[in-house]
Amino acid sequence: MSLPTQNPPEPEPAPLLTVRTAIILLAGAFIGVIAGGLTYLSGGPAAGAVLAGLTGCGVSIPALHILIR
Repeated sequence: MSLPTQNPPEPEPAPLLTVRTAIILLAGAFIGVIAGGLTYLSGGPAAGAVLAGLTGCGVSIPALHILIR
C-alpha cells in the first residue's frame, strides 16, 4: 500500500510593489497635492495648480528615491 504523495506548497508570488516603492510614490503624490493646493490657494488658476502639483510630484520622486534607503 503506497502513501499519498503531497505536492510541495507553491511559492508566493512576488509583490507588485515593494514597501519602499509604495512609500516613495505615496510621499511624491502627497508633495504634489500640497504644491498644487498651495498654488491654487495663492490665487493661481486651476490649470496652473494642476501643473504645479504634477511638477512637484515628478521632481520629488527621484529625490525621494535617493533619500529613502
